[in-house]
Amino acid sequence: MDSSSLRKPRSPFPVRFWKAANLWYERLLLIVLILVLLIALWCMYDNYYVFHHTSDRVAGYKPGTVSSEGTAQEKTISSDMVAWITLDDTNIDYPVMQGEDNVKYLNTDPFGDYSLAGSIFLDSRNSADFSDDYSLVYGHHMEYGRMFGALDDYLDEKYMDSHTTGELLIGREGETAYRLEVFAALQASALDEAVFEPGKADIRAFVRDNAQVYRGRDDRTERILGLSTCSDESASARVVVFCYIME
Repeated sequence: MDSSSLRKPRSPFPVRFWKAANLWYERLLLIVLILVLLIALWCMYDNYYVFHHTSDRVAGYKPGTVSSEGTAQEKTISSDMVAWITLDDTNIDYPVMQGEDNVKYLNTDPFGDYSLAGSIFLDSRNSADFSDDYSLVYGHHMEYGRMFGALDDYLDEKYMDSHTTGELLIGREGETAYRLEVFAALQASALDEAVFEPGKADIRAFVRDNAQVYRGRDDRTERILGLSTCSDESASARVVVFCYIME
């Protein structure tokens, strides 16, 4: 047998081509790794910013506080602010925004700036004065109970028993004040129309039949406020806490 037949076939590309290809591959891989690192650093910074600044940044704007009535603030909350919500003894103490749709304030803070933490916001289909029989408010689930990160605590009956009160101030200046009474908490699917399509179904019956924790009564006729945030259960899972709006 001719020994030449055992030789490896020659590559159609010269050695210089493969060296250049490897070099560009290494550069591309380095660029991808740098981009991933930058994204990770940005997420870490944004979480740090949320934890250390979100509550402090808006606290002075709460209607009726000394700072809100004093000297000019560093920035102005957007004119989309329709209310201020507080749940007593939690970190939930924020302005409530309302955009022309339910996307705007997912990643926009109350001052109109981009933020991964977004804002607490009222469903765009609801009346801005919370006069609907059922109003729905959304917020991101952040660590350390920030934004609506405290809502899943209400799935514990003992926790709810000791955290049943709150306040809703309507308008930029808090022209009308209502007390809130927390009465139920449940995990729902984002596809549940009764919860996420205000006015489309009987929210009272749905909450009564599906709540993990329920302190309501069939004879209560007050308007209802739903507070919704994401859940770790799945991408479509939500934790929703329900309050009576006390006249």
